[in-house]
Amino acid sequence: MSDAPLSLLLCTNGVKAGRAALEYGVWLAELLGWPVVLLGVVEQPENRLAVDELVQIAAQQLEAKNIAHRIQVEAGEPTQVITQWAHRERFITVFGPLGRPAWRRFVQGRSFRHLMAAIETPLLYVPRLHLPMQHVLLCLGGLGYGLGVQRLSIYLAKKAGARITVLHVVEPVTLDYPLARQVMENWEHILQTDTPQGRNLRQAITAIEQAGLAVDFKVLHGSPVTEIFNEARRGNYDLIGLGSPYSAHALRHLYLPNVTAEVAETVGLPVLSVRLNRELIEE
Repeated sequence: MSDAPLSLLLCTNGVKAGRAALEYGVWLAELLGWPVVLLGVVEQPENRLAVDELVQIAAQQLEAKNIAHRIQVEAGEPTQVITQWAHRERFITVFGPLGRPAWRRFVQGRSFRHLMAAIETPLLYVPRLHLPMQHVLLCLGGLGYGLGVQRLSIYLAKKAGARITVLHVVEPVTLDYPLARQVMENWEHILQTDTPQGRNLRQAITAIEQAGLAVDFKVLHGSPVTEIFNEARRGNYDLIGLGSPYSAHALRHLYLPNVTAEVAETVGLPVLSVRLNRELIEE
């Protein structure tokens, strides 16, 4: 990690579903020793009491643990206010469900997708509490776009004393070219192949081992969303790390499923999403 200071941005708009994210953020702040900005967003005047209550509960927990923090309460639309604050410092932004009604999710999309598109620094989405952190599922596509989430996942796992399982999902071939055929024909032995995926996955496993962490590797074949979801259910994981589609510079992410968002919205576990941001994560 860079020597420049990092902070946690803990966000709430007062809905009960977001309480787990605040509790998780307090735990993470104590684990990492990072300062905290407690951000309360008031959408409507009648929500002010609920926002103040959750912010004060989190503040008391931080004070009890002697964690440096400051409180900011602002009126506005949550995704806009959170995005504005996320750009002010080098944050990991921690948030939970914002309680959008079903019609709004259908028309405008889920808040997670808006925040992922707008915020370049890491996001930690906590729909439900899963503590302590003992087992991390690190999902890597094998093409280098996951370097950011790889480094931050290793950092968090080392702090928490967690083990890491690296998961690589080989998708069905949609374009017929030599590298795709080589990967498909050898997908069960991808680590032994001289492909970009094989080399990058071996480097990831080596980095985890050099950090002194226990590591397993799994390779599956099929739809990434389905396979990640099924593995998350089977493996008793506490955190899922995924790269961001906005790490890629190609147009491919515009017409393929947003794997990170779909997993975050369905799996019910804390999800860490990191773009390929070398300035944030360089060692």
